[in-house]
Amino acid sequence: MRLVETTIAVNEERNRAIPDWVIAAHGGSVEGKTIAVLGIAFKPNTDDIREAPSLTAIPALQAAGATIRAHDPQAAEAAKPLLPGVTWCASPYAAAEGADGLVIMTEWNEYRALNLATLSRTMRGDVLIDLRNIYPPEEVAPHAFNYHSVGRKPRA
Repeated sequence: MRLVETTIAVNEERNRAIPDWVIAAHGGSVEGKTIAVLGIAFKPNTDDIREAPSLTAIPALQAAGATIRAHDPQAAEAAKPLLPGVTWCASPYAAAEGADGLVIMTEWNEYRALNLATLSRTMRGDVLIDLRNIYPPEEVAPHAFNYHSVGRKPRA
């Protein structure tokens, strides 16, 4: 039981830290910045948002002054009433349009297949935060992103 309790505690702490990671990746402030969030659901291939990290991360980022543009293939409708002030977009590229940073929160297959060159051209900024480690750093490197992923050294 202690292993399960410890695992739950570590996961909860990690989820609480997400806004801090996003803010740090943007130089310590997201005031006036637009952040694209890809993936609202707790896990891919579902509209289940119960205990989804996005439900706490997004309001914290909004409270820190960020504007949020979001996309999720299935969970957007369920999340809309819980996330006021979010601009919901029809595609990941629409969410990224003009964004200062982009955060991948759910490992949907369509996010694994993003055209990183197009994404880079679409965004205003260069911060890419991959909370699911779906992209190897060497795949991201040619696209000039300031890439951050879990447990990996940031690429500047």
